[in-house]
Amino acid sequence: MQRVGIGFDAHRLVEGRPLILGGVEIPHTKGLQGHSDADVLLHALTDALLGAAGLGDIGMHFPDSTPQWKNAASTIFVRKALEDARKLGWEIANVDTVLFAQEPRLGPFREQIRRSISTILELAESQVNLKATTTDHMGFIGRGEGIAAQVVVLLQKQ
Repeated sequence: MQRVGIGFDAHRLVEGRPLILGGVEIPHTKGLQGHSDADVLLHALTDALLGAAGLGDIGMHFPDSTPQWKNAASTIFVRKALEDARKLGWEIANVDTVLFAQEPRLGPFREQIRRSISTILELAESQVNLKATTTDHMGFIGRGEGIAAQVVVLLQKQ
């Protein structure tokens, strides 16, 4: 049996925060605003994992109203979602991700982010795909106001 889950997240770029994507700190003048480290890619991944396993969403498990998650590393969220999915007998077949950012250019960091995700998920790099795109200067992403991510996860029953 197989199940698919999809996740999406977007955060505003602000001064005074580190930019963390896929668990990797990216050099940039701005970072993402949020209660945790605001890693949009790992937040979308967490939602995709939880959704495929039928376990709700990130807000149910890690509410931003809980002080425990203030400035927390989003790797914690992904690892817990993976652990919960495995308890139900699910394993990840593959992960496909998209980062939407006008700035900074993410191409030079693509492989590092991909390796980071495969390590967090305990997968072979071949099971993780990462794409990065701009919005050709359209919308909040195109104006450099924020970054978004979309992730699809395929789970298979073990």
